[in-house]
Amino acid sequence: MDHIIAEALRQAGDETTIRERAPVGGGSISQALRLRTARGEYLIKIGGRGLPGFFAAEARGLALLADTGAVRVPAVLAFQDADTTTDHRPPTTVTKAPVVDRRSSVVHDSFILLAWLAAPRGADRARAAEQLGGQLAELHRASAASYGLDHDNYIGATPQPNGQLGSWLAFFRDRRLGYQAELARRNGRMAGERARRVERLLGRLGEWIDDRAIQPALLHGDLWGGNFIVGPGGQPALIDPAAYYGDRETDLAMTRLFGGFPPDFYRAYESAWPLPAGWRERVDLYNLYHLLNHLNLFGESYGAEVDATLARYVG
Repeated sequence: MDHIIAEALRQAGDETTIRERAPVGGGSISQALRLRTARGEYLIKIGGRGLPGFFAAEARGLALLADTGAVRVPAVLAFQDADTTTDHRPPTTVTKAPVVDRRSSVVHDSFILLAWLAAPRGADRARAAEQLGGQLAELHRASAASYGLDHDNYIGATPQPNGQLGSWLAFFRDRRLGYQAELARRNGRMAGERARRVERLLGRLGEWIDDRAIQPALLHGDLWGGNFIVGPGGQPALIDPAAYYGDRETDLAMTRLFGGFPPDFYRAYESAWPLPAGWRERVDLYNLYHLLNHLNLFGESYGAEVDATLARYVG
């Protein structure tokens, strides 16, 4: 591990002595450490399970969010994936390929090095969440001509296909629910009544989704409470995106999936950009994507929630 840390810091231009290193919890895909050198503080994530392009996808997602100026994200200082043969510094914009330093030695270990965002002592998470509500609405105003993205990425450790489509209903059916359902079938977790209910739901999505009422919005894509942190100055920041352009309601739905956000977060969002009528009926529908993903990642401990959601919509 020491050589990976040294290489990451070298790419970031910091070859000073490491004064402190400490593990950081909260992730299941990579090993995370906080590093402090004579020049600064960093978060390094190592591993990524060797998934192809995993940290490149994270770097591009963070750049997409940062380029809007709507929300704060940690700066990407260096990254490398196990499937690359050269090291990379982060792209200066999302439309350009990463800068490749061909003079450097080849390192085959995966990592991403981020600026450390430290919360002040006594930081008020509820206040930061309120600020985030308005900022998220501003992020969602960043739009595109179609749904999806010009590259695929990951949702957790699961590949997330983002092939662009002009219809949100078709995108959510094929690239989200349908894709996860097929993975579950291959994993032996999509059969019998569960499989029949999924097929009925995929054929009836138009009962809840009206393409004419939706416009593509830039999404964080994996907005549960653990991906919202309080940063310097007590300001909110977002981490670990699974970004793409989709229905903004999906981000808001996921904030309610694993414990929810403080009430002031939702009030601030609604004040900045009210949600359309019927959004409550779509919350569980949109969260089914994440439940199916958890079914694929963690097994039948999520099966009952998947089945209950399907039963709610298609009986």
